[in-house]
Amino acid sequence: MDSNKKILFIAPLPPPVHGSSMMSQYIQKSEQLNEIFDMDWVNLSTSRTIEEIGKKSFPLYFKKLFRFFASYFLTLWMLLRKRYDLCYVAIACHGAAFLKDMPFVLLCKLFGRRVVLHQHNKGMSNCVNRFPYNWLMPLVYKNTKVILLSERLYSDIEQVVKKEQVMICPNGIPSLPNIECSSKRNNEVPHFLYLSNLIVSKGVYVLLDACKILKTQGVSFVCDFVGGESKEISKSDFEKAVKERGLEQYVRYHGPQYGSNKETFWQNADFFVFPTFYYNESFPLVLLEAMQHGMTCVSTNEGGIPDIVENGKTGLICERENSVDLSEKIKQMIDDDAMMQSMGREAKKKYEDCYTLKCFEQNFKDCIINCL
Repeated sequence: MDSNKKILFIAPLPPPVHGSSMMSQYIQKSEQLNEIFDMDWVNLSTSRTIEEIGKKSFPLYFKKLFRFFASYFLTLWMLLRKRYDLCYVAIACHGAAFLKDMPFVLLCKLFGRRVVLHQHNKGMSNCVNRFPYNWLMPLVYKNTKVILLSERLYSDIEQVVKKEQVMICPNGIPSLPNIECSSKRNNEVPHFLYLSNLIVSKGVYVLLDACKILKTQGVSFVCDFVGGESKEISKSDFEKAVKERGLEQYVRYHGPQYGSNKETFWQNADFFVFPTFYYNESFPLVLLEAMQHGMTCVSTNEGGIPDIVENGKTGLICERENSVDLSEKIKQMIDDDAMMQSMGREAKKKYEDCYTLKCFEQNFKDCIINCL
């Protein structure tokens, strides 16, 4: 294949920082991919901060509308001035976000370009039978290739996308420079970590309820919550929920942490807990972060998570929205230190074998070559 294939990437770039924008940035900055492909970029994101996502206000609507048209006309200009061999769109697959991304796909098709759609979320099955999605989605996905993060996510799109259109490319993250990551911690009182924004569907209250059960059983532990506030749960809301459950001596909220401060929490935690039931959850990067630190994970059977957390091997899977089951899985970790360490070693090995940024770049390159 020629080394100068021209590709137009239409994808969200940070800020704000979330899974899709981070993966787009990894692609954009990849030395390997830039050596092989001639890549041009259009930022698909209309939000500039996490707080802007989902926020409702007329001034913000006008800002987002302006950013949308700026990106759309930039795409049009680039398609007019250069003949691309492939157009890549990191598309949202449902709701208003799909309606926002759809015109970019149709514009690329109007110019007769090959299109590959990269999906970092799920939820198509919830709206595919409703107007206008029932006639727009087949139009958008016809004669395209689709990159999914896991085979498990195909059932969400099977009403619209044929199996032969699909390629699988799991996410990956950069390896940690000069940081020793061991599955063995030396906490006298077990510490487990939750690292995500304070969002109900990420399992915040489910975890607090599980902590209350553990406290009632006389289990000693510390649960560290690291992450930003959200429109659903503020710091005061969280502290109130902790107080109502009598967990002041067990649960600590540290707010968002970055860089070396965030690394300190990874180094100090014994295991990681992420009881998400978020409908859009596909392949959380935070679980890969835990694995690269040699950390066992407790999570849920949501999206592609069982690919990452192999139940009984690299961690434990609990039932969604079930604080009793979650408390049992956490207690299992606390009571069986040898099992926890063994799973941590397996988790780190799996990260190194499957989920490094180098692995992702190779898989992604193969997908793009397949499209060309």
